[in-house]
Amino acid sequence: MKFIKVILDKEPIISALGAFLCISLIAFINSFDDFNIWLIPPFGATMVLVMAVHESPLAQPKNIFFGHILSALSGVLIYIFLGMSFISIGLAVAISVWAMMITKTIHPPAGANPIIAILGGKGLSFILLPVATGALIIIIFAMIYNKILKRNYPKK
Repeated sequence: MKFIKVILDKEPIISALGAFLCISLIAFINSFDDFNIWLIPPFGATMVLVMAVHESPLAQPKNIFFGHILSALSGVLIYIFLGMSFISIGLAVAISVWAMMITKTIHPPAGANPIIAILGGKGLSFILLPVATGALIIIIFAMIYNKILKRNYPKK
């Protein structure tokens, strides 16, 4: 009986529904564009934060936006200057951690962006689309969805 109660708990269900809706929206937009990728794996991890632990500092809009941007930028710049190697991947991730820490915009899912940028040979446009655009869609969605649910997001 306790197991059924846990499975049917309202919070996990509405959090999962929010993640489903937002990622499905981005995937839907992505399906219309053969030339750009709108959806990257770190966005799935971002949804865990904004839906399941929305009051965490790591889930706040500033952290999501700048964490993703700074991390993607570090990957793209390292790729431009050093190309693809095990050293460049490690350096880009290290720089993204450093950049997020000094700007106080830590967002753990963004740590994957430099790896994607280097392994995919991404250019500066990667920072705008999918990273900045996707991060903004997630932030706006999370603000609206959590407001409807009367959740404290963004945390004030």
